[in-house]
Amino acid sequence: MKILILAICLTFFNNNSEVVTCTVYNAVVEQCNSDPSHTASMFKLDLKNPYKHKIIAVSRDLLIKYPMGTKVRIEGTNYDGVYVVEDKMNKRYTKRIDILINKEMSIGKWENVKLTKLDNENNNSLH
Repeated sequence: MKILILAICLTFFNNNSEVVTCTVYNAVVEQCNSDPSHTASMFKLDLKNPYKHKIIAVSRDLLIKYPMGTKVRIEGTNYDGVYVVEDKMNKRYTKRIDILINKEMSIGKWENVKLTKLDNENNNSLH
């Protein structure tokens, strides 16, 4: 029993993880800025298929722990997987991430999503 409790604690209180709210966004002027072809880090997007880049935006409070270029794992959404932080959200948001998807993909909002920073050993090149 003690081992089970320890395993649960290590999973949920991992220093490399956060519990966040997750939403999705499209690379369009209405949801970005006047240049939707570039992220805040100036990463150039393929506007015909931006999802292929596996990019997320993070709220500004998370940028300290997850700076631009950080690879992360997302768990608890319809779009779980490994992504790269290349964008930032409007300053009104906190403890939140936004997954860049294609326009024809399903929108969504998920609470209690696990965001885990991957170390160099787990980082496979996405771009």
